[in-house]
Amino acid sequence: MSLTFCNIHFSQKPNKVVYLSQPLIKQFKLTGKKSIQLKLGKEVITAIVRPLKKTGNHLYLSSGVRQSIRIPKSGSVYVTTSGEDELQLGPLIGVLTDSGPGATPFGTRTGFIKQLLKLGEKRAFFFAFTPRDINWQNETVNGHFLNSQGGWYRKVVPLPDVVYNRLPSRKAETTSPIQSLRERFIRKNIPFFNWSFFNKSDVYKLLEGDTEAEQHMPESVNNPTPEKIKELLEKHQFVYYKPTAGSLGNGIYRLTYHPKRGYFARYRRGGSNVLLRFNSFKSLMRMLTARHGGFLSRYVIQQGIRLIEIEGCPLDFRFHMHKNGKNEWVPVGIGAKKAGRGSVTTHIKNGGSLMTPEQALSRTFGPRGGEVLNYAKAVAIKLCQRIEYNYPHTLGELGLDLGIDKDGEVYMFEANAKPGRSIFKHPALKDEGRASLSYILEHCLYLSRFRRRENE
Repeated sequence: MSLTFCNIHFSQKPNKVVYLSQPLIKQFKLTGKKSIQLKLGKEVITAIVRPLKKTGNHLYLSSGVRQSIRIPKSGSVYVTTSGEDELQLGPLIGVLTDSGPGATPFGTRTGFIKQLLKLGEKRAFFFAFTPRDINWQNETVNGHFLNSQGGWYRKVVPLPDVVYNRLPSRKAETTSPIQSLRERFIRKNIPFFNWSFFNKSDVYKLLEGDTEAEQHMPESVNNPTPEKIKELLEKHQFVYYKPTAGSLGNGIYRLTYHPKRGYFARYRRGGSNVLLRFNSFKSLMRMLTARHGGFLSRYVIQQGIRLIEIEGCPLDFRFHMHKNGKNEWVPVGIGAKKAGRGSVTTHIKNGGSLMTPEQALSRTFGPRGGEVLNYAKAVAIKLCQRIEYNYPHTLGELGLDLGIDKDGEVYMFEANAKPGRSIFKHPALKDEGRASLSYILEHCLYLSRFRRRENE
């Protein structure tokens, strides 16, 4: 396999001719060749080859070629040999999302997608699209591209080399059209990451029996019976009771048991933190049933961990993990989240605050803070590897919610397959936010084979 970076130019000549500069002719061993197969995404055409007396890596495409193979724009991209006398341009990277209200094409995700496309514009054909933009019959996508002024334009291109899935709706992802869409990409050998949102119970089931992962996971039971809830409360003194498909801390209870004082439930209602006391376990269950009824079957119970605290408020950590261009897991951004006073969770919307892990761990562990952070990073990498090993689909990004206890041991509470990016709003994590975008691009290059792999 030969891979190089080149400049694509457009020629007005009507016939199907590709003009290559002398260094490219030499590198791809095309001296004396009369024609090549030219490929973009899943489209291939035969084109005449003409050498060009020009230094540097330049490739000129006639209008006849562009009309046949739908090259979206000129500029800098990679060119690789994908077979004898076959050149492939690209990669063609598609970000799958959904449309939003108003003038912005993708709603609140537009800014993030724009940043990503801008970063990749000089290394790939990068575009965004929605499920409605795919024409499976023609194997094309009506993609949203960015112009040099940062505005949007539409262009029909072949199916991409790789798809980065940022569909925002849990509900939509479970519908048969979206499930079918994912399967169709896989059948066409188009790498597709990340597959879907995780439910909380998915991750526990996935890692059940995995001894390497289980040592860093609190005891958890999906759809527990009242008897199991009582048992775990008496065993651990406090537990978290939460919906399997919840987000932003909605519907989460912190349940506590004191042998002499009874049972306590702490939760959030109408923008305020609520603390209730119950004399008996039955009265606690009556309250939960009255509030949620049949939906309790979608709850999971999890052992409470005595987390490190600042000013009496517990801390947990969001590790934003990425696969890099070598297919390795890397902790790219880490946010320490301090719970608001009396809050069940550390979510910022519920009164929590964000700080850097260095700030948090130096305040809780003093000079040992750096050592604890390095250990937490190693655990985060190991947990991602174990999730990936047990998961049947391609992963490239994970958000891990980790807790650290007073002994410096690390526990995973949740793993998110499509992590939010709120930690990157912290002024000290802006560089990590930019690095996160770079890792997405690097992994797309890896999956689409537009990167040299060490074993090739």
